Amino acid sequence: MDITSKQRAYLRSLANGLEALFQVGKSSITPELTEAVAEAFNNRELIKLSVLKNCADDPREIGEMIAQRTNSTLVCTIGKKIVLYKPDKDDPKIILPKPSK
Repeated sequence: MDITSKQRAYLRSLANGLEALFQVGKSSITPELTEAVAEAFNNRELIKLSVLKNCADDPREIGEMIAQRTNSTLVCTIGKKIVLYKPDKDDPKIILPKPSK
């Protein structure tokens, strides 16, 4: 799913008040972490992850990999924080701004 910069900014503003649900540690991306993130998308559309200091991988690469594996969209990575978005197919709770022409 492609989102515009305006929609990305809107999602970033919503994620600003969120606490990180998951922490990526020394073992980086594990199948259990990917499965837990995919399961969390059943209850929410916007998820924030935190990459710990002992993780040697790049947070942007981690975000892209998790987004690819969970069929979600990487909204942004700011420092060691990752924000992912996946709209609910049946009943979307977050209404994105319309893309301008």
